[in-house]
Amino acid sequence: MGKKKSGLKSNKKHSKRFQKLGKAPGTIDYLGNKEASATKVTIIEFNEGFLKVHFPGNIEQIVAHKDTPTVSWVNIVGLNDTSFIEKIGKHFGLNPLTLEDIVNTEQRPKIDEYDTYIFGVFKMLYINEADELIREHVAIVLLEHCVMVFQELDDDVFNGIRERIRNQTGRVRNKSADYLFFAFMDAIIDNYFLVIEHINQNMEILDEEVYHDPRPETAHKIQQLKTEVLKIRRWVSPVKELISKLIDSESELISKDTKIFLRDVLDHATEINESLQIYREMSISLMEMYMSNISNKMNEVMKVLTIMASIFIPLTFLAGVYGMNFEFMPELQWRNGYFIILGVMTLIFVAMLLYFKRKDWL
Repeated sequence: MGKKKSGLKSNKKHSKRFQKLGKAPGTIDYLGNKEASATKVTIIEFNEGFLKVHFPGNIEQIVAHKDTPTVSWVNIVGLNDTSFIEKIGKHFGLNPLTLEDIVNTEQRPKIDEYDTYIFGVFKMLYINEADELIREHVAIVLLEHCVMVFQELDDDVFNGIRERIRNQTGRVRNKSADYLFFAFMDAIIDNYFLVIEHINQNMEILDEEVYHDPRPETAHKIQQLKTEVLKIRRWVSPVKELISKLIDSESELISKDTKIFLRDVLDHATEINESLQIYREMSISLMEMYMSNISNKMNEVMKVLTIMASIFIPLTFLAGVYGMNFEFMPELQWRNGYFIILGVMTLIFVAMLLYFKRKDWL
């Protein structure tokens, strides 16, 4: 008998990771969401007394900077053109697994050491002009005299490094390629502090809102912030381990002098991880505080309603008794009966208010 086909259709939207299912390791598939655009290559070649910016027109001009005596920063913007990435990789001797990770924008931060190069994947985070968190996939390859940077967008956090190279300030111009590699990691991690400060400001605003005026949309904001913190933590937390791996590396590409600077970056990464853990706990506490405040406000409302009901129950009882209109009710014949019953009701009302006030229920 043939198998019956299910009539149910799945509505799940799979991530682009599912495109790689069943494919061989090393398959170069761009998994990002950026629109296709021409790949742009800029090369900054420098040493202590020399600086030149190149805009190569072909791969041969790029490869010419692989073994120059100067230090070259090969900046490649745009990962959509996988055939170009593959050609670059072959000319620079990059492993197919490295090329796969370069275009895999969902790749977890990592450091891989090979015989002739060190490869790193990081998540570059920054806040744009619309006050939104932007995440960009960045892959960095360290060779003996060259550092290759692969990124999705023109915007990055490396302008400070460009200024230091241009103005010959700092140590970049008189150091080797491994220091440039460190400078990129340092810029990425330092920018994490700005993202952390952004989270802290949002946390303080929400804290005030939860304490003074909790509203239904406040819970949505808290949940968004909590999700954002978890995402950032997933992108940032592995970096500490990666830096430790570089410090302990025996690769000749990383000098002892550079490892001293890497220890400082390790301290920054540790501080960021601790801050993210604190903010994660604070986001959970904010939600608990929100629920507690909403519950307290509901209790206050119920308290007022209960007091009003308690006051009107005896008054309703009296009104119900004298509203039955039995024939033999002597009070109905009293000339001032109406005013007497109103007085009794008023007395009961005032007495109950005084009682509740004495109990601090009002």
